[in-house]
Parts: sequence; C-alpha cells; structure tokens
Amino acid sequence: MSAGREEAPQSGPTVLRILLGAQLRRLREGRGISREDAGYEIRASGSKISRMELGRVSFKERDVADLLTMYGVTDTKERDALLGLARQANNPGWWHHYSDVLPNWFQAYLGLEAAASLIRTYEIQFVPGLLQTPEYARAVILLGHAGASTAEIDRRVALRNQRQQILTRSNPPQLWAVIDEAVLRRPIGGVEVMRRQIEALIEASKLSSVRLQILPFHAGGHAAAGGPFAILRFPEPELPDVVYVEQLTSGIYLDKRDDVDHYAMAMERVCIDAEPPGHTPEILGKLLHEVGRIG
Repeated sequence: MSAGREEAPQSGPTVLRILLGAQLRRLREGRGISREDAGYEIRASGSKISRMELGRVSFKERDVADLLTMYGVTDTKERDALLGLARQANNPGWWHHYSDVLPNWFQAYLGLEAAASLIRTYEIQFVPGLLQTPEYARAVILLGHAGASTAEIDRRVALRNQRQQILTRSNPPQLWAVIDEAVLRRPIGGVEVMRRQIEALIEASKLSSVRLQILPFHAGGHAAAGGPFAILRFPEPELPDVVYVEQLTSGIYLDKRDDVDHYAMAMERVCIDAEPPGHTPEILGKLLHEVGRIG
C-alpha cells in the first residue's frame, strides 16, 4: 500500500501498550504481588515487568494470560478484553512502512503524537514538523542526511507528510505551536521555499485545530531558552502528559509529574511572552512581504 492511500494516523500500538501496562500494574498491585514474583511467573525479570507496565515493550499473549491468572482475573469477559488489547497492541503502527528510514527512538513519539488530543510545541530552529511544506521538509532533512540517496530523502519527506494527516482527520488533535522569530528568518531551502512555507503557516493559522504564536526577538530571554520541546496530552485519563525532547541521535520522554510541571510552566511563560494568536497572520504577512522583497 502506498503512503498516499494509507489512512490518517490514529491511536496506535504505543498508547494501547501503555493502557494495557497500566491495567496490569493496577491488577498486580491490587494483589500485593512484587514485580520480581510476577516476572518469575512468566520466566522473566522484575525489570521486564516494569517495562511491560510502562508500555515500553510488546506483549506476548501467553505472558498476559499467565499474569492475569496469577492476578486472580478469572472473569471470561475481563480476560478476553485484556487479551484482545494485547493482540491489538502488537499490531504495527502506520509508520511501520517507514522502518527503513525511521530510528527506533522516534517510533514511540509517532505513536504518542497520533494518539494525543493536545500537542503543545515550542521551536527555535525549524518550523514544527506537522506544519512543514514538502519543500521545506526536504531542505531540513537534507541538512541531517546530506549523503542520502534521492529515494531515501523522498521516503523521509513522505513520512513527514503522512504525520501531518492527523491535522485533517475527522477528530484532529489541538496543535498549539510557539515558533521563535529566528525560525522564520532563517532561509531554509532558499527564499522561494521560505515564501511558500510562510504562506502555508498563514493558512494553517486559520484552522480551528491550530493555535500558532510567534515569539519575537524583542521578547528577549525567556523560560524555554534551553531548546525545543513538545508536551502531549491524551484523551484517556489514565495516561499522564508526556514531554518529548529531541536530540541529535535520540529522544527523551519525560512523564514524571515534576518534570512535566517544569516544562508546562516554561510553555505557559513562552505563550505569555509570544505575540497573541490573533496577531499571527499579520506578523506572517509582514515577513512574507520582506521575503518577497529579498526574492
């Protein structure tokens, strides 16, 4: 199946694993069973149980069945529901088709992004991936993969385009993006590419599911000066907010309350320092005029 005909990203195996893991943890703790004893039951370690309960590994249906028996879950309907969840959680996500160009550490983010109800992101270097035009995305990708073949670059651009479909699906997440002014003045891909990218941002700012703010140079220093990050919130009340911080060769996922609160406060501060969303089209229009004069 080609990427163009695939369905828009929906809640995938990442979130299903987290939900199942949370259920298993609740059942284990309710019976007062240690992770080590649970691990012994399925011929594994306590750390393996911990990874399962955090949704960071796939589930063997047999292991889930054995754990349910150990935890005293005998009701047929409850067992069938949880075993069915285990089967669904092992299905590959839509991004599986791009595994040849997709690092393992980023796959988890795609699953979380597709399942989120609110995505708040702050960018200082590039336009957020969900709002990039194909030409701009290609220019950004070439910066990090200059030696890659044309076919590989095409695959990476297609992956980014596929991600963006979550914004136009029937139940899109709310995207709240704050972009540093430097992002819009950095001519990634050249003047014409930036012109089309700014035009695309103007159109995106009109979507009811998108709130876009620009942090101007005159705002000075700010709480998020350390670098870009994203905070994801999910419709399932069992799931905590997750902070994602991307590095050159890896990504960091934070879900501890103190960490999330720290980043949430930084995001709130940035949103206050940035120009209001209602000013965004005007700001982008002025930048577009400046780019046009350069061109």
